[in-house]
Amino acid sequence: MKIALIAHDKKKPDMVQFAIAYESILKEHKIYSTGTTGTRVMEATSLQIERFQSGPLGGDQQIGALVAKNEMDLVLFFRDPLAAQAHEPDITALIRLCDVYGIPLATNMATGEILVKGLARGDFEWRKIVNP
Repeated sequence: MKIALIAHDKKKPDMVQFAIAYESILKEHKIYSTGTTGTRVMEATSLQIERFQSGPLGGDQQIGALVAKNEMDLVLFFRDPLAAQAHEPDITALIRLCDVYGIPLATNMATGEILVKGLARGDFEWRKIVNP
Protein backbone atom coordinates (compact mmCIF):
# COMPACT_ATOMS: atom_id res chain seq x y z
CA MET A 1 0.00 0.00 0.00
CA LYS A 2 1.02 3.60 -0.60
CA ILE A 3 0.73 5.74 2.53
CA ALA A 4 1.19 9.51 2.90
CA LEU A 5 2.41 11.08 6.14
CA ILE A 6 1.73 14.79 6.65
CA ALA A 7 1.80 16.83 9.85
CA HIS A 8 1.46 20.47 10.70
CA ASP A 9 4.35 21.94 12.70
CA LYS A 10 2.83 21.44 16.14
CA LYS A 11 1.81 17.88 15.20
CA LYS A 12 5.18 16.75 13.83
CA PRO A 13 6.27 15.33 17.22
CA ASP A 14 3.04 13.30 17.26
CA MET A 15 3.74 11.98 13.77
CA VAL A 16 7.28 11.01 14.75
CA GLN A 17 6.00 9.15 17.83
CA PHE A 18 3.30 7.51 15.70
CA ALA A 19 5.86 6.35 13.12
CA ILE A 20 8.09 4.94 15.86
CA ALA A 21 5.17 3.08 17.44
CA TYR A 22 3.93 1.64 14.14
CA GLU A 23 7.24 1.30 12.29
CA SER A 24 6.84 -2.47 12.04
CA ILE A 25 3.59 -2.00 10.12
CA LEU A 26 4.64 1.04 8.08
CA LYS A 27 7.89 -0.56 6.88
CA GLU A 28 5.85 -3.09 4.90
CA HIS A 29 4.45 -0.31 2.70
CA LYS A 30 5.61 2.49 0.40
CA ILE A 31 5.71 5.71 2.41
CA TYR A 32 5.42 9.22 1.00
CA SER A 33 5.58 12.47 2.94
CA THR A 34 5.77 16.20 2.75
CA GLY A 35 9.31 17.53 3.20
CA THR A 36 9.98 18.33 6.83
CA THR A 37 7.64 15.67 8.20
CA GLY A 38 9.41 13.03 6.12
CA THR A 39 12.83 14.19 7.26
CA ARG A 40 11.85 14.10 10.93
CA VAL A 41 10.31 10.62 10.61
CA MET A 42 13.36 9.26 8.75
CA GLU A 43 15.68 10.66 11.44
CA ALA A 44 13.73 8.83 14.15
CA THR A 45 13.07 5.53 12.34
CA SER A 46 14.55 3.24 9.70
CA LEU A 47 11.66 4.00 7.32
CA GLN A 48 12.51 4.93 3.75
CA ILE A 49 10.29 7.79 2.64
CA GLU A 50 9.78 9.44 -0.72
CA ARG A 51 9.61 13.11 0.18
CA PHE A 52 7.81 15.89 -1.64
CA GLN A 53 7.97 19.65 -1.10
CA SER A 54 6.92 20.98 2.30
CA GLY A 55 3.17 21.56 2.56
CA PRO A 56 3.21 25.34 2.06
CA LEU A 57 5.43 24.91 -1.01
CA GLY A 58 3.13 22.43 -2.72
CA GLY A 59 3.72 19.11 -0.97
CA ASP A 60 0.04 18.74 -0.05
CA GLN A 61 -0.85 19.28 -3.72
CA GLN A 62 1.74 16.73 -4.86
CA ILE A 63 0.15 14.13 -2.61
CA GLY A 64 -3.29 15.27 -3.79
CA ALA A 65 -2.20 14.59 -7.37
CA LEU A 66 -1.41 10.98 -6.42
CA VAL A 67 -4.82 10.69 -4.77
CA ALA A 68 -6.48 12.00 -7.95
CA LYS A 69 -4.59 9.42 -10.05
CA ASN A 70 -5.63 6.60 -7.64
CA GLU A 71 -2.00 6.12 -6.63
CA MET A 72 -2.41 6.67 -2.89
CA ASP A 73 -4.11 4.19 -0.56
CA LEU A 74 -4.07 5.95 2.82
CA VAL A 75 -3.39 9.50 4.03
CA LEU A 76 -2.35 10.24 7.61
CA PHE A 77 -2.55 14.02 7.97
CA PHE A 78 -2.13 15.13 11.56
CA ARG A 79 -3.64 18.61 11.43
CA ASP A 80 -3.38 21.40 13.96
CA PRO A 81 -6.99 22.59 14.27
CA LEU A 82 -6.01 25.52 16.51
CA ALA A 83 -3.57 27.27 14.17
CA ALA A 84 -4.35 29.13 10.96
CA GLN A 85 -2.46 27.74 7.98
CA ALA A 86 -1.32 30.00 5.13
CA HIS A 87 -1.93 27.15 2.67
CA GLU A 88 -5.40 26.23 4.01
CA PRO A 89 -6.88 26.01 0.47
CA ASP A 90 -4.34 23.28 -0.36
CA ILE A 91 -5.25 21.38 2.80
CA THR A 92 -8.96 21.64 2.05
CA ALA A 93 -8.34 20.47 -1.52
CA LEU A 94 -6.41 17.39 -0.32
CA ILE A 95 -9.14 16.45 2.16
CA ARG A 96 -11.76 16.95 -0.56
CA LEU A 97 -9.83 14.71 -2.98
CA CYS A 98 -9.63 11.95 -0.35
CA ASP A 99 -13.42 12.18 0.00
CA VAL A 100 -14.02 12.25 -3.76
CA TYR A 101 -11.82 9.21 -4.42
CA GLY A 102 -12.69 7.25 -1.27
CA ILE A 103 -9.17 7.33 0.18
CA PRO A 104 -9.06 6.63 3.93
CA LEU A 105 -7.88 9.77 5.75
CA ALA A 106 -6.89 10.30 9.37
CA THR A 107 -6.55 13.87 10.59
CA ASN A 108 -5.46 12.95 14.12
CA MET A 109 -3.47 10.27 15.91
CA ALA A 110 -6.50 8.41 17.29
CA THR A 111 -7.99 7.83 13.84
CA GLY A 112 -4.53 7.08 12.47
CA GLU A 113 -4.11 4.28 15.00
CA ILE A 114 -7.41 2.72 14.01
CA LEU A 115 -6.53 2.85 10.30
CA VAL A 116 -2.99 1.49 10.73
CA LYS A 117 -4.20 -1.36 12.93
CA GLY A 118 -6.82 -2.11 10.26
CA LEU A 119 -4.07 -2.08 7.66
CA ALA A 120 -2.15 -4.67 9.69
CA ARG A 121 -5.30 -6.86 9.91
CA GLY A 122 -5.76 -6.77 6.14
CA ASP A 123 -8.78 -4.46 6.14
CA PHE A 124 -7.37 -2.57 3.14
CA GLU A 125 -7.28 -5.52 0.74
CA TRP A 126 -10.12 -3.85 -1.20
CA ARG A 127 -7.58 -1.23 -2.35
CA LYS A 128 -5.76 -3.94 -4.34
CA ILE A 129 -8.90 -4.31 -6.45
CA VAL A 130 -9.34 -0.55 -6.87
CA ASN A 131 -5.61 0.08 -7.41
CA PRO A 132 -4.10 -3.12 -8.88
